[in-house]
Amino acid sequence: MKVTELPGDEDSGPTCRTYVFQNESHTLGNALKCIINRYEDVDFCAYTVPHPAENKMHFRIQTKKTPALEILKRGFQDLEKVCEHTIDLFEKEVKEFNKM
Repeated sequence: MKVTELPGDEDSGPTCRTYVFQNESHTLGNALKCIINRYEDVDFCAYTVPHPAENKMHFRIQTKKTPALEILKRGFQDLEKVCEHTIDLFEKEVKEFNKM
């Protein structure tokens, strides 16, 4: 996954950034946004897919004090934990189903 910062954000300070994700869409954007919006130090978090013909997603984070990049990293770590938990539960339920 290729991620860059949106040009022009450097004047906003480290707590306010828009990241551009190449080859990503609503699937990642919505899941990550839902996790990050629960953090107490986040003022704003949203994403947009600028145009369906462009294969990229813009992801905006604004925080009180914590650098936006740290929040993004924490969001990915927490999303990974949620995915692992979901896979574990699914596999457990499949085993239970197959015992019947």
